[in-house]
Amino acid sequence: MLTSWDDRGLTVDPRNGDPVSFDEKLLVAGKVVPLFPARRAAPPAAAPAELQRIAARGWPAVEQEPLGGWTLRASAGFTRRANSVQTLDDPGRPLPDALAAVRAWYAARGLPAWVEVSTPGSPAALCAELDRLGATYAPTLVRVAELAPLAKLGDKAGRDRVRLARTAGADWMSLYRRVTDDPAVEEAARTVIHGGPSVWFATVHDTYGCETEGDGTPPVLAVGRCVIDGAWAGFGAIEVAPWARRRGLATALMAVLAARAAEEGATGAYLQVEAENDGAIALYDGLGFTTSHTYHYARLPQR
Repeated sequence: MLTSWDDRGLTVDPRNGDPVSFDEKLLVAGKVVPLFPARRAAPPAAAPAELQRIAARGWPAVEQEPLGGWTLRASAGFTRRANSVQTLDDPGRPLPDALAAVRAWYAARGLPAWVEVSTPGSPAALCAELDRLGATYAPTLVRVAELAPLAKLGDKAGRDRVRLARTAGADWMSLYRRVTDDPAVEEAARTVIHGGPSVWFATVHDTYGCETEGDGTPPVLAVGRCVIDGAWAGFGAIEVAPWARRRGLATALMAVLAARAAEEGATGAYLQVEAENDGAIALYDGLGFTTSHTYHYARLPQR
């Protein structure tokens, strides 16, 4: 599969083996090769704690440090997932001492102390201790689906507009709503979104429109990301420009990413969505996702 073509040459990602780069002058011919049809297979069984670990590998923090069985994560404040302590297993010390260490670790980095609480998975007494400290909570849903049906959604014309790449270019980043003007946050964002076992970025340009960007390229209508980790494919960063919504672009993006993930052996899909994001939840309902479990980000109050 052709993943890049620029002034440095071409890069092809074969179905088996490592990517191969070569000079444009060596190109003799090319043709469009469709993705293999995804075969129906039930998602693998996975307990909530296992899915939390898979999701963490698919969105790896810039800085990680163990605290017993917990994992402290920091990424200059880019997303709560990459700037919270994952509290699976035992921290190896009494909970009040562990949470004091968490608070100090994030304070040293100028970040709020967020605690990812998974039930089951986190210590049974953790919520009671967080309540005693006056923590505030933000719920997040983990939703799962069979991958093969997802790969067949949308119409062919929509799917044909989706382009895949191994890296998020300036066009992809231009629509990603979490980008800021802070150079440190943007650098952390690029590190996090490119991390994971096998990452793909999907983009839809307005190839039918009349407007172009300053460099002559058509504007970006939609973007998405998928990370493949064995049998699981994680979807995220699904963004559609406000003027291009309700055209099926998000469905087309996810269908093409799902087909790519199926080629790499994945059979299950997962995503994480904030519990109050009714619009996204409705979209994922229509795509066949159901809720596996709910976890919470608990913010420790500053002293």
